[in-house]
This record gives sequence, C-alpha cells and structure tokens, in this order.
Amino acid sequence: MVPKGYTAITLFPFVFIKHDFLKGDKRFVNHEKIHLRQQLELLILPFFVWYALEFLIRYLHYRCCSLAYRNISFEQEAYAHEGSLGYLNRLPFWSFMRYL
Repeated sequence: MVPKGYTAITLFPFVFIKHDFLKGDKRFVNHEKIHLRQQLELLILPFFVWYALEFLIRYLHYRCCSLAYRNISFEQEAYAHEGSLGYLNRLPFWSFMRYL
C-alpha cells in the first residue's frame, strides 16, 4: 500500500508504514500524526485535493518529484516539527498555511 520510495502514507484515520520498526520511532510517528491533524482540519477529502494540486504546482516549478514533494506546505510543516513531540498540543489551526 505504501508507494515505492516512501516509508509511509497517511490516509485518515490510518497510517500505512513500510517497516514495522518505524512504529517505535517517535519522530516518525509525530510526523504522521501531524498529517492526521492536517487532514482533519481540512475535513479529509479537501486535504487530498489540495495536496495533489500543490504537488502539481510544485512539480511544474521544480521539475523534480522529490523537490515538489518536500516543498508541499503540509510536508514542510510536518518535517519542520516532527522532532517537537509537543507540537500537536500547541498546533495552531491551519498552521500549514505559513509554509505556502
């Protein structure tokens, strides 16, 4: 279920991971929990539409899938705060907007 080249995919309310050992990685789990919150804030389906459109726009700009992916606002927020385990407790509503 996890696309080639990725370690996980989060589809509310599930997180599909490629390797079981990642379940114990607090940083990894926090990253995916941030995505769960983002999906909830956008009422799930709009999140995926926005994610796909932003990926397409970023891809047209960078002409590189990995750069496009890393520059999606949702990913930027998750990567920036994955190490801050308390981030979800103080996460402002729609905080991913800071990364547009």
